Amino acid sequence: MHNNSDKGHFQRKMQTRHLVMLSLGGVIGTGLFLSSGYTIQQAGPLGTILSYLIGALVVYLVMLCLGELSVHMPETGAFHSYAAKYIGPATGYTVAWLYWLTWTVALGSEFTAAGLLMQRWFPSVNVWIWSALFALLIFLFNAFTVKLFAESEFWFSLVKVMTIVLFIILGGAAMFGIIPMADASPAPLFTNITASGWFPHGATAILMTMLAVNFAFSGTELIGIAAGETENPEKNIPKAIHTTLWRLIIFFIGTIVILSALLPMSDASVLESPFVAVMERIGVPYAADIMNFVILTAILSAANSGLYASSRMLWSLADKKTISPWFARLTKSGVPFNALVLSMAGGALALLSSIIAPGTVYITLVSISGLAVVAVWMSISVSQYMFRRQYVREGNNVQDLVYRTPLYPIVPIVSFLLCLASCIGIAFDPTQRIALYCGIPFIVLCYIVYYLTDRTKKKRGLTP
Repeated sequence: MHNNSDKGHFQRKMQTRHLVMLSLGGVIGTGLFLSSGYTIQQAGPLGTILSYLIGALVVYLVMLCLGELSVHMPETGAFHSYAAKYIGPATGYTVAWLYWLTWTVALGSEFTAAGLLMQRWFPSVNVWIWSALFALLIFLFNAFTVKLFAESEFWFSLVKVMTIVLFIILGGAAMFGIIPMADASPAPLFTNITASGWFPHGATAILMTMLAVNFAFSGTELIGIAAGETENPEKNIPKAIHTTLWRLIIFFIGTIVILSALLPMSDASVLESPFVAVMERIGVPYAADIMNFVILTAILSAANSGLYASSRMLWSLADKKTISPWFARLTKSGVPFNALVLSMAGGALALLSSIIAPGTVYITLVSISGLAVVAVWMSISVSQYMFRRQYVREGNNVQDLVYRTPLYPIVPIVSFLLCLASCIGIAFDPTQRIALYCGIPFIVLCYIVYYLTDRTKKKRGLTP
């Protein structure tokens, strides 16, 4: 039997501040800085605020389920292990590949976006040179020690968090007329928010944007993946889950309120970041350059989290003997280097498909990865529901759990149904429907591959 620990062990080096920033780092990315304008234009200001509130509720319920599982069993690559144990090994296998794909596709688009942002300052340098440089930088942050990764992620995320806080303070002051607008127009207060009616495109627009909002919140579940490399998980994980969630709600809702108040709905969907438009209206000097820098750190931070998450998923698959044990090898400082290299190669392939076949291969990958996050959340809810039933059936007392999901079984059932609703919402949106057409066959393929490889293994086991 291959012993995974012949080279090294995972090291419990992450503290609460690292966990919170890792989770915020995965979430606060291009979705908030670039796509929030699109959501406002689709659902209207009030509809968007409502969408984000529902999205926050979904994430909160899923995190409550993840909290109980990851405190009881702090493993690296967590939810794949929970799904394998409590739903079935084939489901665990599928969840791991879905999650791996989500982040490797994200890596491809993040390195492209980072290269494009550098064009503002260095128009003569080819985009791909920047993409390659950033990819190398992120790889190095992940390759040495988990401490270096956690520290780099902490500082990347801090830049974003400080920017959002500053943006909310400045925007709030402009809204109430404490600081004048650059064009000397009167303080807008809340007139823009209701200017185009409560729900200008009808209430169904909220259901359509729910998916985009769920994807905007994806990354919060990184807390579960890092559980195996966290100091004192029973104390730090619940703390990180609670602080992350209320911060997300403040950041997302606060930002949307400011954007809606200071930008007319018709202007919200312009291609440049809505943040730049608002900061220029307030009269912040070099607004576009400042935001370009912040969005760059946001993208690099999301890529940093993404490479970490995808390499841990591969390690977890190898640890469960479902793929080659070669991927389970750790360096002396506790880094799954082989899994890291393959995840980076996956990101590079996604990057290539975005150049060579953007309308076919790449759009398929993006669609699957979008649906994958919601599928992973659903698996977390089901795993917790099954875990608690089994725990009680084995004669254990629920009071002995260090962290308990409140209001069981309501929380896992409601979180599952809300995730399911956003998947059904895709079917009604012609632009997002491709996610179902590509995502469902991919899931079926994962199950088939699992059963075929499992049967081959069993046959081999029978032969002397």
